[in-house]
Amino acid sequence: MRIVHFSTSDVAGGAARAAFRVHTGLRRLGHDSRMVVLKKWSVESSIAKFAPSKRLPDKVRQTLRRRRIERDFAPYKSTRPPGAEPFADDRTEWAAEPLRALPDCDVVNFHWVAGFLDHGPFFDFFARERPQVPLVWRLADMAPATGGCHYDQGCGKFTARCGACPILGSTVEKDLSRQSWERRHAALAQLPDDRLHVVGTSRWVADTARTSSLLGRFGRTIIPNALDPTVFRPRDKRFSREMLDIPVDAKVVLFAADSTKDKRKGFAQLAEAVEGIRGIDNLVLASIGGHVPTLGGGVRLVHLGKIDDDRVLSMAYSAADAYVIPSLQEAFGQTVIESMACGTPIVGFASGGITDTVRPGVTGALAPTGDVPALRQAIVELLTDDAGRARMSARCREVALAEYTLDVQARQYEALYRSLLKR
Repeated sequence: MRIVHFSTSDVAGGAARAAFRVHTGLRRLGHDSRMVVLKKWSVESSIAKFAPSKRLPDKVRQTLRRRRIERDFAPYKSTRPPGAEPFADDRTEWAAEPLRALPDCDVVNFHWVAGFLDHGPFFDFFARERPQVPLVWRLADMAPATGGCHYDQGCGKFTARCGACPILGSTVEKDLSRQSWERRHAALAQLPDDRLHVVGTSRWVADTARTSSLLGRFGRTIIPNALDPTVFRPRDKRFSREMLDIPVDAKVVLFAADSTKDKRKGFAQLAEAVEGIRGIDNLVLASIGGHVPTLGGGVRLVHLGKIDDDRVLSMAYSAADAYVIPSLQEAFGQTVIESMACGTPIVGFASGGITDTVRPGVTGALAPTGDVPALRQAIVELLTDDAGRARMSARCREVALAEYTLDVQARQYEALYRSLLKR
């Protein structure tokens, strides 16, 4: 099959890497899979970087469109609460321009496309110009199902028409989230119910799509994210710690997030939990990400910085005794299956897609979302039970190989595409 994937980036960020893995898995099965991206960091020839038109009329239109979007968002810069989730407008300065790079294809798959996919022009094009091409949208977060927020922090307004958006700090019903919802709704209204198919990476994401006032009428399938288990595999723990400058005799808890300032990622809850641990000598919290977190309570922090190389990342997981994902909302948790593939058990909050992968007593332990004492207890129990941790380590690897490899995922997408084309 000829498949085209639209993604804002090819490999920068967890959502982009997950899209790239779908693309890679399909190519390994022999399909003609291509990506069209706004930002390209890899050297893969099967990935085309969108090049905006340099013609003067187009540049003027781009500038005017960008200024209009910025002007509409400007009133909320002062009202958005600190640490608020990103908010993605349904419009982009590029309008329908990225579709000039669309080759002939049998299926189009959207991934994380914030700042790239312009709802109105895109769906108008596919409704009018390519009515025979099935559309698939893999949800990396909630954004396609809402008026613009990537995670709603429990507000639930995406089930109606959005408005008075807490992510924008707005109390006005007809705010930007409502306006964006209305434009998204009008754009999607051009598609019949069977024209767009939503892929949820977890049960939680699929349920979000089901209850969304924008996506609820479209079909849904659950296909988890995947990885290459030959890259993400158990490495020698002592060697990994020596290479990463982590004490070899420590009890190591690992945390990863692009930014600890993102409240949804739950670092504040993790820090409180770890700082309150007693009776475990030489406890170390290792962190991965672009920002150096602050930690008290006498617990040693080893910050590994931003890691872009998957093999080095697998060493970080292998160096840890436990990986902790304290997210308060999470669509899937790519880092969870990466840790599992490296044989490192997980402790996390029972939020979103984390409950699909972290299976108590099998691949790790769960605590009620936001419950710091329960999170602390789960970490302590895992660190102090060497035999139980060893059993879970083996099961983590087994589950990763059985359920989360590129081949397993690619065959699920292959079957989905064929079923849509058959219709």
